[in-house]
Amino acid sequence: MDQQVARLLLYGDLGADSILMKLAKLFQDWKGNSCPRQTLIRGIYDQVKRLLDLATDYGFDENLWQNYLTFLLMTNENSFSLITERVGALDGSVNHFAKNDFRVFQALFHYDFTAIEADLGIDCFTTLCHYKAIYKHERRYNKSVSEKVRDLSRRLAQAEDEETFFTLITEHYRQYGVGLIGLNKAFRIQSGPKGVSLLPIYNTDKVMLKDLVGYEEQKAQLRRNTEAFLAGRSSNNALLYGDAGTGKSSSVKALINEYYDQGLRMIEIYKHQFRDLSAVIAQVKNRNYRFIIFIDDLSFEENEVEYKFLKAVIEGGVETKPDNVLLYATSNRRNLIRETWKDRGDMEHENDVHRSDTLEEKLSLSARFGTRIHYSIPNRTQFQEIVRSLARRQGLEVPEEVLMAEANKWELRHGGVSGRTAQQFINDMAGATPEKG
Repeated sequence: MDQQVARLLLYGDLGADSILMKLAKLFQDWKGNSCPRQTLIRGIYDQVKRLLDLATDYGFDENLWQNYLTFLLMTNENSFSLITERVGALDGSVNHFAKNDFRVFQALFHYDFTAIEADLGIDCFTTLCHYKAIYKHERRYNKSVSEKVRDLSRRLAQAEDEETFFTLITEHYRQYGVGLIGLNKAFRIQSGPKGVSLLPIYNTDKVMLKDLVGYEEQKAQLRRNTEAFLAGRSSNNALLYGDAGTGKSSSVKALINEYYDQGLRMIEIYKHQFRDLSAVIAQVKNRNYRFIIFIDDLSFEENEVEYKFLKAVIEGGVETKPDNVLLYATSNRRNLIRETWKDRGDMEHENDVHRSDTLEEKLSLSARFGTRIHYSIPNRTQFQEIVRSLARRQGLEVPEEVLMAEANKWELRHGGVSGRTAQQFINDMAGATPEKG
């Protein structure tokens, strides 16, 4: 194994702490008799434990060793994988080096662990290669990533040579991209000593636009803007505003489920992180994806100035916002920044003699969202239709007159009619109804 890993070129930057590199060093020590047997066994077990932890996080199964190697190929961002993500597999000398690396990975896929297991009296690799995972609910691991890794792993295991291996990998890069951005739908950001990083959100909401009852005009407008963005046509930053509980956030979240396969990704960011917006955009501007930066429940109080960072990113500065980034925000306020009577009064602002300029600066933020979509609370008839639709979807077998009577009682006690109130009512009804069987 150590000699094969040493021949990696494009994929040789896995890091000394990676499981593969650690195992390669242990196998080298084993062949050279340069390490006590118990130390070797302990070292191997440590890496097997790491591999099992990774398998648990991503729901690997059947052949964890091949799943792990596939995961490395899918997530390693190097010059070859990144250019293939953008333009696909092209003729070029770099393919020679890529196929050399794939020849190494193919050999590792079918590595014979018999000798080292027999010599050290262990059977961990045999177990890893014939693994039966314990059932896990999909909320406990990233099901979408797991399915992609396991599917590609099976196909790579059946590849006849490095040419087939090359075709399978490059097709994956072209369709889904490379790295965690390629595998995952949504991300949040984290600031640290090394700068800003993107953290995958593993358990995203599974909602689709068709699941949102009503608001057909609003959903159509959102679709048009998003599809134009994905097609590289002119599109706008979007502000979804209106009453609470009407489905604004769910509409935006549904987009990544609708358009993930077309290259759409989402980055969720909070108000206190607006200073990092430029750094986030710099990370993703050259990737072959379309990114929606999602700001939920956006609003500012009178004394908050973070909106200036947002304005600078949306429109302004020497460097323009890249074509593969849009901002989608939701808010209960159309103008985003709370106005006071002091802002609009005739008397001179005690702290700002240029009162009208201050007011215009505040109001100009919402104007920078070219697409503004209003979500209003449903009337009672629409609310009842939402309840009926959600009840059918949930499989509730309740007489309609009982359902409507209970829904009316619920909304009176829980803040009025809205899509959110209807969903909460159905959740309560479903929880109180014993399952059949």
